[in-house]
Amino acid sequence: MPNYDFRCLDCHKRFDIYLSYAQYGKELVRCTFCGSEHVQRRIGRIRVLRSEESRLDDLSEMDDLAGLEDNPRELGRMLRKMSAEVGEDIGPEFHEVVGRLEAGESPEEIEKSMPELGGGEEMDDFGAGTEPGGLDDF
Repeated sequence: MPNYDFRCLDCHKRFDIYLSYAQYGKELVRCTFCGSEHVQRRIGRIRVLRSEESRLDDLSEMDDLAGLEDNPRELGRMLRKMSAEVGEDIGPEFHEVVGRLEAGESPEEIEKSMPELGGGEEMDDFGAGTEPGGLDDF
């Protein structure tokens, strides 16, 4: 069922109404805050359904990747955008790291304060743990 965005001309508040296509234009819409009939439909952004492949292709074409290691705020912004494009919740640690990057904290400072994320000295070149249960080198 489509979501329609309205603005009340009396109390000036925005509100959403869910109406079927058959209901739209036939039912009287009232402000959900003050009950006024003096409302105006707002035209919102158009949403386009895109495949995951298409969204990931856009990320791979980013021209702004050069120099991210020197700009933690920009790195945080890019990571937040990438996580939104993937569409999955990556977890609270990710959000904490991104927030700290956006605040200007360097990746090195974050890694020192969160050693469980960096892996420490017992990590091989690919980030795999070398302790029992980790991945073995072949």
